[in-house]
Amino acid sequence: MAHFIYEGLKHTDERGTVKFFNSLNMAEIVRMYEISPSSTNLVRAWQGHQFEKKWFYCSEGSFIINILKIDDFTNPSPLLVPEKIVLDSSKPSFLELPGGYATGIKATAENSKLTVFSDYSLDESKNDDYRFSDDKWAFIN
Repeated sequence: MAHFIYEGLKHTDERGTVKFFNSLNMAEIVRMYEISPSSTNLVRAWQGHQFEKKWFYCSEGSFIINILKIDDFTNPSPLLVPEKIVLDSSKPSFLELPGGYATGIKATAENSKLTVFSDYSLDESKNDDYRFSDDKWAFIN
């Protein structure tokens, strides 16, 4: 399975705004965490999982997420090229990313927040965690 984008909807009236994702099935999710970068100059790259599945949601601000399909987790090719995905809180969407990918993440607005959901517990995730040097592949801004 390749990555998938769930487009959300929003409704605004005199009471405020509701963002919703009625087609997103969250039955696989076992944990979540939030990333709040200290700077828009910081790129968090490259971290991947061979089997763990993740969902990314920008609740505030905006992010560039580079995803990279890893060909060999022991010795990945330096010639791999990332794909750029933009998540923006003004356009509600979820990025669903299956195992087999590495990510590079950068906030493009101050005070941005990225919520990440996972189908692995923290202990399971630690055993499926692959980190590569931040200069192994070029990040696409």
